[in-house]
Amino acid sequence: MIRVVLVDDQALMRAGFRALLDAEDDIEVVGEAADGAAGLELVRAHVPDIALVDVQMPVMTGIETTRRIAADPCLAGVRVVILTNYGLDEYVFDALRAGASGFLLKDTEPADLLQALGVVAGGEALLSPSITRRLIGEFVARPPDRFTAPGLDHLTRREREVTALAARGLSNEEIAAHMVISPFTAKTHVSRAMTKTGARDRAQLVVFAYESGLVRPREGVDRDGG
Repeated sequence: MIRVVLVDDQALMRAGFRALLDAEDDIEVVGEAADGAAGLELVRAHVPDIALVDVQMPVMTGIETTRRIAADPCLAGVRVVILTNYGLDEYVFDALRAGASGFLLKDTEPADLLQALGVVAGGEALLSPSITRRLIGEFVARPPDRFTAPGLDHLTRREREVTALAARGLSNEEIAAHMVISPFTAKTHVSRAMTKTGARDRAQLVVFAYESGLVRPREGVDRDGG
């Protein structure tokens, strides 16, 4: 059972999401809120698997809500998915920096939304390779602000290599093929790198790789000539 909290200031939007999710046997909406502060309290009370959080809300923005969830050790298992009308705007990237596991457009097809929740609940980041490359091209080249890179000096050579490949948008299977290792070993290296850098999931590992200077922006967008 995937337990979800909905946080959006539009009542009609919340009602639509709730109707869709409540119709699924393996998803339970455990609460909904109209602003970030109330949403944060619901997340603390219910500790859901996923918090669907609108990026722009009164009282407390989705970015700040995400940051507070990510900073709370008691909520380490909660995955935040940002809801947005606009796609890859600056708010979305700031939310990923703050600790979100990915984002969804509000006009996402119902089947895609349900699949996305399953991906995030399974521990993966909701960032496809194409989305990763778009993030790199549009945002990561900007100078970092107030960013520190804990853990970089503690990564082994192998861990740095898999982190760089993940930042280029490669899956664990593609990393394994590139490094001539098993997918399990690639996954292990990625997991250890996440632990050492304090990344909650793969989305934060990608941000870390670029913000820390481990990988330069052009290296990411050149993978397939894009």
